[in-house]
Amino acid sequence: MGRKQKSKQGVPPTLEETRGTGKKPEAKVEKKRKPTEETAALQPPKKQIAQEKKSLFEESESEPESNDVKAAGDEFEEADESSELEDEENVDQAQDEFVQGDEAEEESEQDSIFDSDEESRGKPMFSDDSGEEDDLQVANLEAMSRKLDEEAELEEKEAEEELHTNIHPTAPTILPPKEEGGLADGQPMSAFTQDLSQIQLRIQEINRVLNDFKNLCEPGRSRAEYIDQLISDVSVYYGYSKFLTEKLFELFSASEAIEFFESNELPRPVTIRTNTLKTQRRELAQALINRGVNLEPVGKWSKVGLQVFESQVPIGATPEYLAGHYILQAASSFLPVMALAPQPNERILDMSSAPGGKITYVAALQKNTGVIFANDANKARTKALTANIHRLGVRNAIVCNYDGRKFPNDVLGGFDRVMLDAPCSGTGVIYKDQSVKTNKSERDFDTLSHLQRQLLLSAIDSVDADSKTGGYIVYSTCSITVDEDEAVIQYALKKRPNVKLVSTGLEFGREGFVRFREKRFHPSMKLTRRYYPHVHNIDGFFVAKLKKVSDKIPQTVNDVAEAEEEHDIVEEDSVNANSENDSLTFDDEADKAIIEENRRKWLKSKGYKVSKKN
Repeated sequence: MGRKQKSKQGVPPTLEETRGTGKKPEAKVEKKRKPTEETAALQPPKKQIAQEKKSLFEESESEPESNDVKAAGDEFEEADESSELEDEENVDQAQDEFVQGDEAEEESEQDSIFDSDEESRGKPMFSDDSGEEDDLQVANLEAMSRKLDEEAELEEKEAEEELHTNIHPTAPTILPPKEEGGLADGQPMSAFTQDLSQIQLRIQEINRVLNDFKNLCEPGRSRAEYIDQLISDVSVYYGYSKFLTEKLFELFSASEAIEFFESNELPRPVTIRTNTLKTQRRELAQALINRGVNLEPVGKWSKVGLQVFESQVPIGATPEYLAGHYILQAASSFLPVMALAPQPNERILDMSSAPGGKITYVAALQKNTGVIFANDANKARTKALTANIHRLGVRNAIVCNYDGRKFPNDVLGGFDRVMLDAPCSGTGVIYKDQSVKTNKSERDFDTLSHLQRQLLLSAIDSVDADSKTGGYIVYSTCSITVDEDEAVIQYALKKRPNVKLVSTGLEFGREGFVRFREKRFHPSMKLTRRYYPHVHNIDGFFVAKLKKVSDKIPQTVNDVAEAEEEHDIVEEDSVNANSENDSLTFDDEADKAIIEENRRKWLKSKGYKVSKKN
């Protein structure tokens, strides 16, 4: 930099060049060599080599340059001194610019010496005042950062536009084509339900359409078609029978039904109940924490429940468990006992008490006072019931094995309170028994509901309405179907007008159905409580509490009409039977053979050896 372009053949400068610049080449060369030598020691080897190349090249030019200048000097000896002073100032300025030039610019120009002063002035020069190389890097990073931010913003905008495009209220084609001769697009309809990933996506899409059916439905398709397809997909994806899927689907909206089916695939939290006959919850929690158990209270609604998240020791084999300080019990099993609210010194009947979680809770609330009849129809289950009663220190319980329908006539009655956790289909605890998904039929539900109705009537009849502190019946099931819950309570209210529904006293839970599809129930049915796994994170459960107001069963108008109708039918049957008997004769020998054959079969079933018929 700072040097004029020279001819390698030593051509002297023209008159205009001499007048315009007025530079003295010799002085310029000598002045340039000095800063070059001074700065060479401070430069790195690579730059030093480049500088030496420049100096050698300048020396090769100095000889012809000096001769030419001398010849030109003879012709122009009368040059103005003022121009010489200007030349010296220009030379000094050029030398300063050369020395203080940017190192990066020197490296890029080390192979060329043909830059003019005007060109050098047009290029940016970075001195100490204008910043160092670090400033350039920071500026570059800032520029790159801004560029990346702009690109990210652009991508985000495009993604949002694409999302809006995808969720635009259009009519997605998610239903299989309409069936024609059992085929859809030349394939069987069952072919559309084989890929589980596709079924899951279709379930989500149908759910989205049903939530905004007006805008998203396909032309010519009804809501019933979407629901039928959704039920079919849920049945295949979660492994339910078509019958049970439809029965459970009726209880919820489409979105909530999917949540319910999904919750049945996951286990409920492990919970334990503190046995207050032997310890307190705070003491038990501290002891288990010291053993490496991670736990916390079940909720504000229970004062004895603890929820276990993680344990370094088997939770069912700790010294505290063996000592009877707690029992493994589902949180939903607390609810019937809390609704029953037993008082000290009462006579209480639990008609289906195995394996003992609820009855031992009742004993703890009674503080081992009064008498508890712990009944269970299954004799094998009474073994676990007896073991838990002894381990937890219950001393006021009597274990018995009777059919609950025999209370009170054949066994005992006059209880202050009765608790009936009736046998049920288990649709609230499907995660425990996956076989429920496929092995329940309409006949099973009819049989169970009939049994539940009989047990509830026996429970009502077993209660003493004149009890000073009681007269209550609590009915509960671990099922969520209306046939086993509200329908059974409605039947009891109809058959036993001397009872009424009262509040369960439970702080949470959904109200029972007052109307369900075409069925209509008593307005007080809203006092019952329903619990769902996807809502309350406990087992599906139903709890109802009844109060017996009188031991006398009043007859209603309907009952009188039914009784008269039955009486007329009986009389008519008896007249017909008498008329038939007049024309019928019996063969005593044939009857004797039949009776003998039945007797032999009965003896054989009892284990007796029966001789062969002669």
